[in-house]
Amino acid sequence: MNPAPASQNRSEKICSALRSAILERVLLPGMKLPEDSLGERFGASRTLVRQALERLAAEGLVELRRNRGASVATPSMEEARDLFELRCQIEDLVVIRIAESFSAEQKAELEAHIAREIAAEGQSEPVSIRLATEFHILMAKLTGSPVLLRYVEEIAYRCGLTLAMFARPHSTDCGIQEHKEIVAALESGNTAKAQKLMRSHLAAVADRALIKQAEASAHVYLDALEPYARPIRLDE
Repeated sequence: MNPAPASQNRSEKICSALRSAILERVLLPGMKLPEDSLGERFGASRTLVRQALERLAAEGLVELRRNRGASVATPSMEEARDLFELRCQIEDLVVIRIAESFSAEQKAELEAHIAREIAAEGQSEPVSIRLATEFHILMAKLTGSPVLLRYVEEIAYRCGLTLAMFARPHSTDCGIQEHKEIVAALESGNTAKAQKLMRSHLAAVADRALIKQAEASAHVYLDALEPYARPIRLDE
């Protein structure tokens, strides 16, 4: 096997694991992310960990500072407002683009993801936030536009971090039902309705953003990271 693609794939897995841990509030805003400690936890070199952190920094989930290393990003409420406003405009374009040729296969993919959201009800709220965020990224992916996907990924992940940090509690039923209604509007060919539903849905998500103190972690964060790191460490 060519070692370069294998290394890249491993770095992407570390990136995905850290992203989930951040969005699920296992790694809290402001927590330091030392390369050597993470490398030991994931059973990977500092180079691979650094690649993963750089990708997360590009997504706005991690802050990289010279001589201070990496840490989980700490977004401000002002930044959150700008992000959600921009997100509404970009996802409006996503709806238009996906509605142009909405297929049965695309519908099936979205419904399968909604099924995962339903199955996750009753778990911690950050898990629901992560899955809800990934629904929007899946929609962008289904447009077939790498540009839209890249921008939606970055903005949606940063909004997910903001929600995990600030959002007041809510019923996951609401978000799931809104996702179902958007898919139904796309299936019916009513693009205007799908756009209206998406705007209303994102506005409701943004309205839940409310400053609250981050809860203290009950674990040393590297111990709490173990469920995310173990599958990667063992997959050598």
